[in-house]
Amino acid sequence: QVQLVESGGGLVQAGGSLRPSCAASDYTFRFNVMGWFRQAPGKEREFLGHISWNGGSTYYADSVKGRFTISRDNPEKMVYLQMNNLQPEDTAVYYCAAEGRPYGLGTSPFNSWGQGTQVTVSS
Repeated sequence: QVQLVESGGGLVQAGGSLRPSCAASDYTFRFNVMGWFRQAPGKEREFLGHISWNGGSTYYADSVKGRFTISRDNPEKMVYLQMNNLQPEDTAVYYCAAEGRPYGLGTSPFNSWGQGTQVTVSS
């Protein structure tokens, strides 16, 4: 399994933006759909979106569509989550994950996870 490390979270005021990053340990990740998830205190983990192995397509949950954008840079082994117009309800720990199946469609289990990065949005 590929090792993933998130960074780039932080504290931001409502209406602001953040761009968490996810660094992969090796180039095998370039064959996998990469997803972003979040978990707020006392809530279940929430799927936010994913990006295809070649970056050609993305899919987003309705809760973040139009505000969040996922991108990837395979040569740099990086995945990004651009978050705009953040609101207090976006406060959570944000995780990136790799789908276990190479060249998948984002419908198989994500079996490689990072440790998460905290995002806090103040009102």
